[in-house]
Parts: sequence; structure tokens; C-alpha cells
Amino acid sequence: MKAIWTGSIGFGLVNIPIKMYSAIQSSSLDFDMLDKKDLSNIRFKRVNEKTNKEVLWENIVKGYMLDGKYVVLDDKDFAKAAPEKSEHIEITQFVDENEIDSIYFETPYYLQPEKSGTRAYALLKEALKKSGKVGLGSFVMRQREHFCIIRAKDDILLLNRLRFQHEIRTTEELNLPTAKSKPEEVKMAVTLIEQLTKPFNPTNFKDEYNDRLLKIIKSKAKGKSVPFKPLKVVHSTSQDLMEQLQASLSTKKKKAS
Repeated sequence: MKAIWTGSIGFGLVNIPIKMYSAIQSSSLDFDMLDKKDLSNIRFKRVNEKTNKEVLWENIVKGYMLDGKYVVLDDKDFAKAAPEKSEHIEITQFVDENEIDSIYFETPYYLQPEKSGTRAYALLKEALKKSGKVGLGSFVMRQREHFCIIRAKDDILLLNRLRFQHEIRTTEELNLPTAKSKPEEVKMAVTLIEQLTKPFNPTNFKDEYNDRLLKIIKSKAKGKSVPFKPLKVVHSTSQDLMEQLQASLSTKKKKAS
């Protein structure tokens, strides 16, 4: 794996030099965009809107529109915005992980210590495990500041990028229901939830869509047609929630027997 960020973690007066690696990889199939006429690849070019001529990467700069004019920035300008965060993650506080709602979680990364920081890395990892806490901090990567947590997972420190509060949309524009459930309906719904409750095992969940799509691709390559059966969602004819819940529970019992 190739490191995507190099810097250090600081908590108190302890600094840990680290390298950051992506903890995830895409499982999506890689499709190319083609011309329908002859299946030639479609290429996207960076074109000057005035001259309609292609612009090379080395001639492209970044600009921000301010008062009707562009202000051009270079790499040094971006670094000046937060030099202390471009190569360093300062843990500013520790919290219980269950305090952080899942809506804030973004991308996970593995943190690997440099040779000079192995003892301090192990210390932070063991301290986080024993305390049950996670560290909160921020850093700059790819010209953008990221809010993050650092936590211990098995034998590694894992960094999770978090969304800032201002990035979370409010629910004010949604048309949310105001109806309240009856106590007996809630009780039966909880019973159904308990019957369907199992320990979380991520290996039980697989990307079946991509597997089936790949089978279709291979079949089409051999000139074979693939049967198509559209899903028909049949809604219950009963408007009685208790009746629907009881039917769900009896279905579950039949499957279990």
C-alpha cells in the first residue's frame, strides 16, 4: 500500500510520527464510457472555455472568485492556511466513542508508526484500549481540513474522518410523521426486533449486486441472454398494524421451525 499522508500525532507532549493508509477499497466494477457507434473510449479533456484548446496539467492553477475577480493560489498559500495541521494531528480531547452519532462518520484510515515512534504508538494504543476512549483532532489533507477520531482497533490505531457539524443537513424541510404508535403495537414491534436480533458479523453481508452483474457480463460476452424478472413489491392488504406484526412474527416462527 502507498501512504496517502505522512505526519505525526500529538497528545500532551508525546509525538508519534506516522504514515496514513486507506483502510478501504472499492468493490464496484470498473466501467468505461464508450461511443455507442464504434465502442471507442470517451476521453474528457481540460479545455479553455475561451479558446476551446486543451490545457496541460502543468498550466492549470486554482483560483477563488472574490468580488468578481479570480485570486490565484499556489501550494504555499494552501500550506500557510494551517501549517500546524498539514503534517500534524493534535489530539485536543478524549471522549467515549458511543457519544459520536454515526451520521458524523466518513472514511477510515490505518495509522502505521515510523520506526522512531513505535513505543509511543504502542503506548497510545494500549491507553485507548484500557480507557475505552477515542481521541478527537483535526488535520489538513489535499487542501482541506478534516475533523477526526483516533481509536484502537485490534493491534492498530485507526483514524476515522468525521463530518463537521455544519455539513450535517437539518430535517426542517422534511415532511415527518406526527402520528404516535399504540403501546401494544410498540410492544409487538419490539418482539419482532428481538426475534430478528443476531450478533453483528460483517462477513454475512456481501456485494451480491456486483457478483450478479459480473455473471450478466460474462453471459453477454458468450452471446447468451439473461432472464429478467422484475421485483414486484406486494403491499399488505390489511391496514391494521397489529395484524401485520402478528403475521410477521408467525412467518418468523415458521422459518425457525
